[in-house]
Amino acid sequence: MTTTKSSAPKNATKDDELAASKEAALDAYEKLLEAKQHLKSAAEAAGVDMKDEAVEQLLKGRAKAEELGDQASVFVREKPLASLGIAFVSGLIISRLFSRK
Repeated sequence: MTTTKSSAPKNATKDDELAASKEAALDAYEKLLEAKQHLKSAAEAAGVDMKDEAVEQLLKGRAKAEELGDQASVFVREKPLASLGIAFVSGLIISRLFSRK
């Protein structure tokens, strides 16, 4: 009968260890879910920051393109023959590059 008494405390110890392991696993799972939420929030914030920066760069590029277009218009009005010559030479070079021989 001594074996029966000694196995009962072992089972109780194993049950306690199992309960403690289960509790630790649940705690780790809750922390993982919390970390997932923090990561999601950080990613969303970074995405918003990148979107704002991209829009800003787009607006800068648009302003620069409009400025270059204005400068080209002024050049064409001031020097029409030079503009025609530049356009002709550019077209000739491009046609030579793309022609099949």
